[in-house]
Amino acid sequence: MTLLSKFTKTAALSAAFVTGLAISAQAQDLKFFTIGTGGTAYTYYPVGGVIANAISKPPGSRECGEGGSCGVDGLIASAVSSRGSVDNVNAIISGLRNSGFAQSDVAYWAYTGTGTMEGKEPAKDLRTIAALFEEHIHLVALKDSGINGVADLKGKRVSLDEPGSGTYVDANLILEANGLSVSDVDAEALKGNAASEALRNGKIDAFFVVAGYPTGSLVELASAAEIKLVPIDGDGAKALADKYGFFAQSEIPADAYPGVGAVNTVSVGAQWFTSAKEDEELIYNITKALWNKESRKLLDVGHAKGKTITPETALTGVGVPLHAGAERFYKEAGLIK
Repeated sequence: MTLLSKFTKTAALSAAFVTGLAISAQAQDLKFFTIGTGGTAYTYYPVGGVIANAISKPPGSRECGEGGSCGVDGLIASAVSSRGSVDNVNAIISGLRNSGFAQSDVAYWAYTGTGTMEGKEPAKDLRTIAALFEEHIHLVALKDSGINGVADLKGKRVSLDEPGSGTYVDANLILEANGLSVSDVDAEALKGNAASEALRNGKIDAFFVVAGYPTGSLVELASAAEIKLVPIDGDGAKALADKYGFFAQSEIPADAYPGVGAVNTVSVGAQWFTSAKEDEELIYNITKALWNKESRKLLDVGHAKGKTITPETALTGVGVPLHAGAERFYKEAGLIK
């Protein structure tokens, strides 16, 4: 072997070694972060995808402000479909997921071991990253169903969503506030498009959905069939709001769904939670990335609810303590005095 060929071979091996070290270092720097959301047909999942994109910055990404990601260096976040609020809280506490979305009521009851979580071990490690947007409780029926209020559900086939979802919890509370119980209806446990198809095919008479409007599966349903949103109002709604401070009487406006008029209903807050065991610096950087001005662009165009996700409302209705990293960011941003 000539001196030149030996040199060339040595240089090549050195380059491969250095490249291997660089790849290994990149792999070690990678951090994966999961966000539990909900069914793919509802609001949590697409919003989770937008947020995951905003906070991610894989190795090799272009720099923030130069057309690249303004997320957390080395972070790859992913939105994970789940059964919803209760499922997400349980997954966070068990360590199955790093974070997740949940209704404010479900999270507070889990944290305190009260309300619908009475008798269960309080989820004392649950922590808040941010309040996101308002969710409205939709009670959906066909236009000619004759169902004009919650009381009309008695004896009807009604989907309450899956146990483990926030919708299931709230549907039970709404029935109770209106003098009914699950035993007064023929209850089903359908989610998303399955519930829409069952309504269209006459297999159920109505179904509940808790989601930010407009939610994709209901837009599709309203475009394919004549539906109505049944009011959740009057004494029942007032009793619910009086008993549980997380509920507010609110309205879904006309044409939120094609051909569907305005309706009075109740709403709760959708919030983002994690575990107290998650690293403070990581959650600080994730919170900072969420409210970066470049993330604002992603939120505004990523989903109809994105425009309502703002730093000004990030602490609205928060009943579970902030994660130390999130709290540090909000203090620096002047949102906590």
